[in-house]
Amino acid sequence: MRQFDLTPLYRSTVGFDRLFSLLDNVAGGEAAPGYPPYNIERTDENAYRITVAVAGFAEKDLAIEVKENALSVRGEKQPEDRKGEVLHQGIAARAFERRFQLADHVQVTGANLENGLLHIELVREVPEAKKPRAIPIGSGAKPAAIEAQVQQAA
Repeated sequence: MRQFDLTPLYRSTVGFDRLFSLLDNVAGGEAAPGYPPYNIERTDENAYRITVAVAGFAEKDLAIEVKENALSVRGEKQPEDRKGEVLHQGIAARAFERRFQLADHVQVTGANLENGLLHIELVREVPEAKKPRAIPIGSGAKPAAIEAQVQQAA
């Protein structure tokens, strides 16, 4: 894979260190594991859904955790007592951990296990203080003098 030099971006930006670190990790990191497969979709302007295929896993076998803008989905299948002998095991039941990096202000609002698919709902809620606001531009005129100061000068 190609290596990208992000040095010119460091010279003209402020506060994007975390983003550049993520880009460095993606560019030089390992290939993403293929198990379990997943989808990431945008369901609205500020809403997202991550769907993870977890066939064979029950709710008690799964754990979802959010910590410092990182979403972690773990699955560990509990051993079962089988009556017969397995001749071929094509359904994967191995433990897994899948991590997703969340942008600032993205919150997990819920999770749902349905037909072997784990749906995780996310929403981006930008606080009012962080939303763009218009800044008035002054005309450069001097402020009006207070009458008491004007009378003393005369």
